[in-house]
Amino acid sequence: MAAPVTEELALRPFSESLRNSTKAVHERAHHSSYMDALLSGSLTLEGYGLLAAQYYFIYRALEQVTDAMAGDPVGGDFVIDELRRLPALEADLTFLLGENWAEKIEPVPATTAYVARLGRMTGWAGGYVAHHYTRYLGDLAGGQVVRALLKKTYDVTGPGALFYDFESAGSPSAFRKRYRALLDAAPWGVDERRRIIDETLMAFELNIAVLADLAEVTGLESA
Repeated sequence: MAAPVTEELALRPFSESLRNSTKAVHERAHHSSYMDALLSGSLTLEGYGLLAAQYYFIYRALEQVTDAMAGDPVGGDFVIDELRRLPALEADLTFLLGENWAEKIEPVPATTAYVARLGRMTGWAGGYVAHHYTRYLGDLAGGQVVRALLKKTYDVTGPGALFYDFESAGSPSAFRKRYRALLDAAPWGVDERRRIIDETLMAFELNIAVLADLAEVTGLESA
């Protein structure tokens, strides 16, 4: 889906334009073969561990960009330490794969491409926010469904599911309101808003590609 027309981008709150522009691609990501298997409870815990491993590479790259954005006049507003996921992922992978987890994981090709794209965001606050929004807001909202599923299907509640624990961020609804206010207050003109929406759509496509690679690795595509 293309970015909204100029008038809409100029008059509507940016958070609303961004949400509306990504609805279709968000649905595609949610209904990928891999996510369907995970959400139906038919995926093994080992199969979920493959996703956690990809998230490690992705969030390591994203949070390196976060560090680079700390002093940026716009991007710095989105450096929210309670969102950081890397420590939780390290604990989860220790539980899922053992103490030597770092020796066992590797990125699928789509993750390698994703990480490379994230590396290009260090000098562009709008691009950083596009990826920040795509990942963290999705984890804070839809990720809670996965957290509940890990408990119900695999009896995993603490380590192994810490990635989805956002209690330090407070009330999810209050946090989303705060985040929308940040998006709406950022001093982006129409052209920059359009660029950010395009990059957000790219971020969703990169996520979809990772899920497609995982479906292939786990044999879901052939099934």
